[in-house]
Amino acid sequence: MAYLDFDKSKLVNLSYSLERELLRANRKGAYASTTIIRSNTRKYHGLLVTPQPAIDNELHVLLSALDPTIIQHDTSFNLGVHRYPGGIFSPKGHKYVRELQMQPIPAVIYRVGGVVFKVEMVFSSLSDRILLKYTLVDSHSETRIQLKPYLAFRSRHSLSKANEFANTKYEEANKGVSFKLYQGYTPVFIQANKTMEYIHSPNWYNNIEYFEEQQRGYDFQEDLLVPGYFEFSLNKGESIYVAAGTQEGNPSTFSRLFNNEIKKRIPRTDFKNALLNSAEQFLVNREGKAEVIAGYHWYRRLGRDTFIALPGLTLAQGKVKECKAILDTMIKEMSGPLFPNVGCRNTVVYNSIDAPLWFFWTLQHYAKATSNEEVWKHYGKTMKHILRAYRAGTLFNIKMDKHGLVSGGELGNAITWMNAISEGKAVTARIGYPVEVNALAYNAIMFSLELANEFNDSDFVKEFEPIAHKFPKAFFKMFWNDQYGYLADYVNGDVKDWSIRPNMLLAASLPYSPIKKKYKKAILEVISRELLTNRGLRTLSPNHNDYECRYFGNEIERDKQFHQGTVWPWLMGAFTDAYLKVYGKSGVKKIEWYLEQFDDVMTEHGIGSISEIYDGNPPHIARGAISYASSVGEVLRALTEVESYLK
Repeated sequence: MAYLDFDKSKLVNLSYSLERELLRANRKGAYASTTIIRSNTRKYHGLLVTPQPAIDNELHVLLSALDPTIIQHDTSFNLGVHRYPGGIFSPKGHKYVRELQMQPIPAVIYRVGGVVFKVEMVFSSLSDRILLKYTLVDSHSETRIQLKPYLAFRSRHSLSKANEFANTKYEEANKGVSFKLYQGYTPVFIQANKTMEYIHSPNWYNNIEYFEEQQRGYDFQEDLLVPGYFEFSLNKGESIYVAAGTQEGNPSTFSRLFNNEIKKRIPRTDFKNALLNSAEQFLVNREGKAEVIAGYHWYRRLGRDTFIALPGLTLAQGKVKECKAILDTMIKEMSGPLFPNVGCRNTVVYNSIDAPLWFFWTLQHYAKATSNEEVWKHYGKTMKHILRAYRAGTLFNIKMDKHGLVSGGELGNAITWMNAISEGKAVTARIGYPVEVNALAYNAIMFSLELANEFNDSDFVKEFEPIAHKFPKAFFKMFWNDQYGYLADYVNGDVKDWSIRPNMLLAASLPYSPIKKKYKKAILEVISRELLTNRGLRTLSPNHNDYECRYFGNEIERDKQFHQGTVWPWLMGAFTDAYLKVYGKSGVKKIEWYLEQFDDVMTEHGIGSISEIYDGNPPHIARGAISYASSVGEVLRALTEVESYLK
């Protein structure tokens, strides 16, 4: 079998197939997603999930599913799969699935008696439209196909319920029809390149269940409107192209559009190509606003994650223009020295102490791809503004002391990347001086001084050079402990937290480090012993009393577990940097082995991508978002770093 393909023995096993999901997003921020047998298990699943600017500009599920039915000799074989109360699946279309091919695009092959039926799907990269190709591969008698659309028209975070306000009517379109259940929504046009008969017979399908939402402690039952069905005949070897989009299309172009989209895809023929293919789906540009989607399905842009993911998603692939466009978007939305961390429009929150410092790290990679002059010319002013504002002090008690060390935080908030809030309380508040924030601060100061010296900015050099000289000694005194042999996680007054967490790793991985090589080696030894797994780094040592071995339960429970042992793949980027700095070429084989282990997850959770987090204990089950920008970006960047060592 080809890379990422699945055969019948796995597909018909619901406990296996329903845990594996497909995703295709476009450059406009819309997406299509479902499981590998086309059965939705999340409220976030759907064939057409698009932003709705007239409502809230957030993503809404318009078309939940489009179930095909094969009709032969007046007998119907419904290929859909929906779960209802009591764990009952109806219909049971999965029993007809024979194979899932992933190359060049997802294609499900069904066999019903002597009928072989193939369904292929692509999502338009530049418009909110999904294109499906239905092919009757084999048949020995007359075959008709029915397509039954399940309409939702609701926010991706909510669920639809049967109601009398839904507009159950339809409008004629070119070789198809359109539906619009509620005012304010864009309509959904369902059209084909060949004539389809549409039979209108609106009916609510009640209590469709989403198992993943039930597991997560959320409302999990939904009512979907089926307005009717489409019907058409196919001859053996014949195909029909069907499009569902927010604008009326030209059916005569569907075949060409479908094939053009295939040509744009990076073939998922191996591990790295699968990641490169996945990386494309985080980069969006809608109405001239370039951004990084942090993860699928429930995330939008996150400031910190944007900077962490950006080098791997763009620069490692030579996408310099895309990187710059995203950097420029972030700068336009700054508030003082802080970048937008979560939210959009009027709901933006600037609650990240480290996002502005990760910005400098991203610029270091941007400088490698372009030049120091390019960085100083376009971003020097912003760099100086951030550091001076940190010295003066800003929101959330963020400030830089006379040695250059940065502190911040307040009760009720969590402003580092370990930012989970449970029942109104920060799980890992880390108020005071967080170790990774100070490693990032030193790196930011040193990189800024490097450029200021190169381009003769004597005022900035005079201002920050004395701080840079004092920083390493102050950092070492505050965080290092000879007895323990590692750095404190954070310091708040007389309190020093000696929990073994991965945050100290940044003091060993960043381009400019405030500690000497022998201390970097000691840190790596501790992290390798306590935190390193084949899915990334744990967020807390298993030997700690607060360690959580898995991420599971309702929202309150999961928030308490989020950074208390869960494994985060993005940390492999920092581990790679630190390990290669300490061990050079002799450390390449070890890093190669750990990166290669992610090949195993390509057929788990989000197919062809890397999840947000994994359980702390083996077998390290995938959790959280099925495809996460920082995970993909940092593993890709680490692979690039290893390749550079092998040249």
